[in-house]
Amino acid sequence: MEEWLGDINPELVAYCEREIVPRYDAFDRAHRRDHVRQVAEACLQLARYYPVDRNMVYAAAVYHDTGLAEGRDTHHLASGRIIRSDTELRRWFTEEQVETIAQAAEDHRASGKDEPRSIYGKIVAEGDRRIVPEEIVRRTIQYGLAHYPALDKEGQWQRDLAHLQEKYGHGGYLRLWLPESPNAARLAALRALIGDTDALRALFDNIYAEEAG
Repeated sequence: MEEWLGDINPELVAYCEREIVPRYDAFDRAHRRDHVRQVAEACLQLARYYPVDRNMVYAAAVYHDTGLAEGRDTHHLASGRIIRSDTELRRWFTEEQVETIAQAAEDHRASGKDEPRSIYGKIVAEGDRRIVPEEIVRRTIQYGLAHYPALDKEGQWQRDLAHLQEKYGHGGYLRLWLPESPNAARLAALRALIGDTDALRALFDNIYAEEAG
């Protein structure tokens, strides 16, 4: 197992690696296996600060975007349904724990207006917010190319700029939940980049050339 998995039940990891993680291969390039593993690792790092069941944190992180198979808009709710319907999870968790895991997946979405219902939801929501400016711009471009292929380069630029401002800009809908997260400083750096249109456009041009090929 990967070193960052630490004390996570190896049978749970084996099941997730065999049956759940491969589902991400079918999603857009911003939500592939590398994404789910990054989120799981970030969540387990945050879990060190709280008295939580680390296996539950891991499961919630691995399943959090599985609902993308049913579309983007309600994927968080679909992820919750997938968790509740997976009878294999009862090998490691009680019904109450499964429900908490499902709620954590449902509550992770950045555009959600309500505070996550449990610490598990806050951990997954925060772990999913890997705020590294270059990675954010790259994932935004990848998503645009996958879901709006008819847009030309200028159209993609305008879509990306609007999305970055709406989500990450001052007054944007992204909310941070845990003080132990490194995301606060990273969000400030990203906002500075968004405010410097010339620098952002230069970064967009470089990444777009790589991604659009």
